[in-house]
Amino acid sequence: MAASLSGAPFTNVDPETAKYMRSKGLDPHELDRSMENILSNLRQPPAPPVSATALLSARFRGGGGVDRISGLPDALLRDIVSRLPVKDAARTAALAARWRGVWRSAPLVLADVFLLSDGPNLPPSADTRAAVSRVFASHPGPFRCVHLLCSRMGGAHQAELTRWLRLLAARGVQELVLVNRPWPREVPLPTTLFTISTLTRLYIGVWKFPDVSGLRGVSFPNLRELGICSVELKDGDIDAVVARSPALEILNIAGNFKAVNLRLVSNSLRCVQVCASVMKSIAVVNAPRLERLILGNAVHPDGALCTRLKIRNAPKLRLFGYLEPGKHALEINDTVIMAGVEVRASMMLTTVKVLGLRVHFGVQNDINMVATFLRCFPNVEALHIASEKCDQPTGKLNLKFWEDQAGPIVSVLLRIGVMTFSAFRGEQYELSFLQYFFESARMLKYAVIAMENHIFTSLSADEMFDTVKNMNRTKWATNFDLAVMGRMIPREEHSGPFSREQILVMETLLHQLKS
Repeated sequence: MAASLSGAPFTNVDPETAKYMRSKGLDPHELDRSMENILSNLRQPPAPPVSATALLSARFRGGGGVDRISGLPDALLRDIVSRLPVKDAARTAALAARWRGVWRSAPLVLADVFLLSDGPNLPPSADTRAAVSRVFASHPGPFRCVHLLCSRMGGAHQAELTRWLRLLAARGVQELVLVNRPWPREVPLPTTLFTISTLTRLYIGVWKFPDVSGLRGVSFPNLRELGICSVELKDGDIDAVVARSPALEILNIAGNFKAVNLRLVSNSLRCVQVCASVMKSIAVVNAPRLERLILGNAVHPDGALCTRLKIRNAPKLRLFGYLEPGKHALEINDTVIMAGVEVRASMMLTTVKVLGLRVHFGVQNDINMVATFLRCFPNVEALHIASEKCDQPTGKLNLKFWEDQAGPIVSVLLRIGVMTFSAFRGEQYELSFLQYFFESARMLKYAVIAMENHIFTSLSADEMFDTVKNMNRTKWATNFDLAVMGRMIPREEHSGPFSREQILVMETLLHQLKS
């Protein structure tokens, strides 16, 4: 890859990394853009509970200029002040002596993006470290919510970061979003993080995960939601924290590019989401309350790694997807699910009601696995299919598979009432599946077919619509509502946050930095 000649400043790449990448013939701007995509997962949800447009004023018709806000009880004033951006909240201390007390006793909500002159629009030079330290020095706590997205904490600032974490632990912070800027990810997050026992929500991004070897007992007794985005991990890191968080309900992993094994043992987890990540295996060993297992945009840069999904004890699992043949190997109760295998009761997940599949319908092996997967989920009521583009030759494709070989599938025949099919390209192998499905689904009530953007297909939008309109409806099993529309989601979201080129750039850089 040729190095970029652009002199544009970087938001997420430090000068040393940029220089190193150029010396290896890589474009640091590509990494910068990739990191911006990664960090977008942490900048949007969860949002801090503040309003950048809030006005601290009360205007009543005929009020005669009377200050009605100051007449409110202190408890209500503290709640109001805590919902202002921290700079505006601090300014209230200048109103009167009473307001100084309100400011100092209000549960602080600190989102450092509002400390920037440009607000939440991060300029390349953004660094709020000094401003954050001043806020910490001026406010005694408690801290309800702290979102630090713009502070550069690498290298010489480790001691300062440790002090911040100790201060947050002492002041009872409940929600913490902590992102390091800029690259590289190898900046270690201090183990002091594990001393913040008051946390209920924690999101960390662009760090090296803290050392878990010294953990004993419960680390986060109140933590309900944990997000890990673009963090350098090793086997056992997440497992250890989950096991020591007895109230944890939501686990979100995104942008992990070092293949690791995830082993879930938790009596509290209800939702696990793993997106845009390289995983060797995800094993649900014992999760009696788990309801949703969401897999988005499986990343396998070398084209060879297949994530093994092991489901053992998950008696309340209701939603499962997106399963992707070729990238996911499913194992249920210690039995690996193979294409064409006779599915026994021990190989079924009967609690799943909503299933998502991401399928290359132009690949015969994928089609074979789809039929087998559907047999493993006999009680599915809503099926969501995402059709993937086939970039590589697939050999001889049996277009008669669904008609001649698939046979009856219980969930299709007797259970599924809702089906969506996204990124439809009008190809014959997609139509053969849809024809089979519509001829078999006796309980179907609603179906949606969303077209791929025509610029990414060989057919025009009108031609794709015509292929659906001209389907043979005489054999369909029942009358149902069918909606045919344009794309349901933007292409960027459907394809995942990173291009193959971006993934290779990041993988190459990580390998070279470690060598």
